[in-house]
Amino acid sequence: MTRFLAAVVVVAASGARFVQAAEMQYPLSVAASPDGTIFVADKDVPGIWKIAGGKLELFFKASKKFRTPLNAVRCVAVDAQGRLVAGDSATREIYRFNSEGKPEPLTSGGIGIPMAIAFDRKGDILVCDLELHQIVKVPDAGGEPVKVADVTAPRGIAVDEQDRIWVVSAGGKMDQVVRVLPEGVMETVVEGRPFQLPHNIALDKKQNAYICDNYSQAIWKVSPGAKPEKWISGKPLDKPVGITFAGDRLLIADPHAKKIFEATLDGKLSALKFEAPGKSEAGKSEAGK
Repeated sequence: MTRFLAAVVVVAASGARFVQAAEMQYPLSVAASPDGTIFVADKDVPGIWKIAGGKLELFFKASKKFRTPLNAVRCVAVDAQGRLVAGDSATREIYRFNSEGKPEPLTSGGIGIPMAIAFDRKGDILVCDLELHQIVKVPDAGGEPVKVADVTAPRGIAVDEQDRIWVVSAGGKMDQVVRVLPEGVMETVVEGRPFQLPHNIALDKKQNAYICDNYSQAIWKVSPGAKPEKWISGKPLDKPVGITFAGDRLLIADPHAKKIFEATLDGKLSALKFEAPGKSEAGKSEAGK
């Protein structure tokens, strides 16, 4: 009888892990492609989810073994050509997925802790490196990262239409939002430290900035020439981290809520709706779609 009960417990536990892998566990970052496909970096799967046609599925399932590609995926971004790029602290690398859905390393381990990714007008890749406290640039073709600017604890990055690089700083005494001009000069956007633990940033067409503040359970809005204002706060947000635009709406990744939220520009927030995968989805090995 005891053996039978033990077997039931083992099967039940295995089943629980199986089901959990078929849903978001710790979504840190979200990106949208021009065709409307959404990608989500989930550090605890570990892997990358894909939402297309109203359905959620695993795009890439990384290994649980440390120092393997995307074992600790932290950020995703989609370039102007619709190519997915992901940052991984386990291998100290950024990867670009090829047409077969396979990740290809771009820097030979030249990154420390990649927290966020953006692209400049030329298509070069800009990375927030939390370990080096720098913004670095990686050529579109791949290669050695080059320092763009020193920023204390950089966690968020965006590039505007004038090719200015907006960066969120989450540590030290540095102003919390700065902007690096094309000529390399740095200017302050948000003076001082009004945010508790800021993460990613997104820009609309009017140069309004939207910033995730993890500790204050909020999204802040910074309009040109104005002081930051708490735009959305409280439940259902828990600890927002990732943010990006998808058309005229914002997508927000919240790892503690285990959800992707969408927000309209008038401040209305709701959970992104999609059809969850079946249990068979959880059994996928490393593969692209």
